[in-house]
Amino acid sequence: MKDHHGKRLAVLGCATFLGLAGLTAPPARADTTLAGKAEHKARILEQIAAESGDAPSPDTARITPSGAQAVDPQGAAPLDDPLTCLARTLYWEARGTSAREMGAVASVVLNRLADARFPGTVCGVVLQGSEQGRCQFSWWCDGRADDAGESDAYRHAKEVARRALNGQTRDVTHGALYFHHRGISPRWASRFERTLTSGDFVFYRPE
Repeated sequence: MKDHHGKRLAVLGCATFLGLAGLTAPPARADTTLAGKAEHKARILEQIAAESGDAPSPDTARITPSGAQAVDPQGAAPLDDPLTCLARTLYWEARGTSAREMGAVASVVLNRLADARFPGTVCGVVLQGSEQGRCQFSWWCDGRADDAGESDAYRHAKEVARRALNGQTRDVTHGALYFHHRGISPRWASRFERTLTSGDFVFYRPE
């Protein structure tokens, strides 16, 4: 992190110097790699989902399967883009389940994204509460490594995340904002309306 911030400060200093000299710094180059294009599209789709909920995404902004798989291929990248944050959440919360189950978990994240009571980015939704040690998604602050080590399972999670961000999955949870595994019975569940009981999870929304 120190090296990273050091580089940013150096660039800022250079831009300031150029500005004082009556010049302007050249614009940053767009990342034209397959992964870079996919991340850029994911941010566009994230914004659409945050502002419009279930509004259909334009075809030109849809992430391709190859683009999604090019992002974070080792499952160890920083959590700083929508696709990685969503895919890593699906991997840790629903690994080993069907695409439908993973898609339902993705719907909870996107439903929160479109709700003003939650953060306005996918990563913000996923990482919410970690600064107080009370994470919304337990995998993020359970004290364990967050890398996705099972490559096949992570590829599956990224494909589901891609389709969810593209608006190509149906929200079978009917607007759920919360969920838990069927094997547990959290105290908070009684305060909400149950919207779906699936093979692995139970989903809820405020009444």
